[in-house]
Amino acid sequence: MPDAIQDFLCWRGPASVNVFVLGAGSTPFPKETFHIAGLVPDRVLPFALMEPPEDIAALGLVSYDLDFEDTTLDLRAYTGAVLRRVCEGTRSVAWAAFEGSFSYDRLLTDPVADQVYGYCVSGSEPVVVWDVATLRSDDWRQRVAGARTALDALRCASG
Repeated sequence: MPDAIQDFLCWRGPASVNVFVLGAGSTPFPKETFHIAGLVPDRVLPFALMEPPEDIAALGLVSYDLDFEDTTLDLRAYTGAVLRRVCEGTRSVAWAAFEGSFSYDRLLTDPVADQVYGYCVSGSEPVVVWDVATLRSDDWRQRVAGARTALDALRCASG
């Protein structure tokens, strides 16, 4: 089922890579930030998330829908390159997750780990998974929990 992730990204028509960035401020990155790995999204839709908890508001949390009309593009390498780029030069945590997985109460927690298909903690290499079996594994939940630990440390440092 290696193409299942790509299929999930196309649920509303275009392929949409959904990226969340905590710690890089609340001003969205310019759309050129996402021109990377030889790909240029057809649309870059930034969303400043509403009513964040105080510690998250201090760090900034922005969500991006990166849409591609060509649904046959290999977006795995692109996802990793984007996660790396948005974590450069700042103390942040970024992750790619399926639409509908977001909740302030469940950021990178066990109940949503199987909906997170990539993450990056500043200062480390991004991790991207492109098959459903891995997303459902205990190993993946533990790896996402490691990113959650970094996210919690960032939140504690801001409060």
